[in-house]
Amino acid sequence: MRCPYCKYHETKVVDKRDIEEGPSSRRRRECLKCQKRFTTYERVEAIDIKVRKKDGSIQPYDREKLRRGIAISVQKRLTDGQIEDVVEEIELKILNGESQEISTGEIGRMVLKKLKDLDSVGYLRFASVFIGFDDLDSFKREIQKLEGSKSSTI
Repeated sequence: MRCPYCKYHETKVVDKRDIEEGPSSRRRRECLKCQKRFTTYERVEAIDIKVRKKDGSIQPYDREKLRRGIAISVQKRLTDGQIEDVVEEIELKILNGESQEISTGEIGRMVLKKLKDLDSVGYLRFASVFIGFDDLDSFKREIQKLEGSKSSTI
């Protein structure tokens, strides 16, 4: 494992924890050259899920694409660890699903559900792309729905 700071190729594992809800392990590492610490995640790579896009085409599931989409929506609002937790939870739901194929719409709805609970601004950013608001009024309606659901949980 290379250090993300100085690119040195030798690190040591300082702490390792298995993530209870997913098939992965979290490792805290320290660079042997610069002594900076960073976190890595180890998971089983054997995911044979196909994603059906809006145009009907099918492509392999891409975990990094999902993570990037979420990260852009919650930029500077959630930590990398929180983003990773969201991705892990969604990925686990996909893997436990009945089919080996899932639509982009289903994945998007899962992301919206998680972001609605974690970060309302990130939710709106993601929704603006996923739902594709037509105008300012549709954006305002979504904010009102979000405010309504937040006040009903208090």
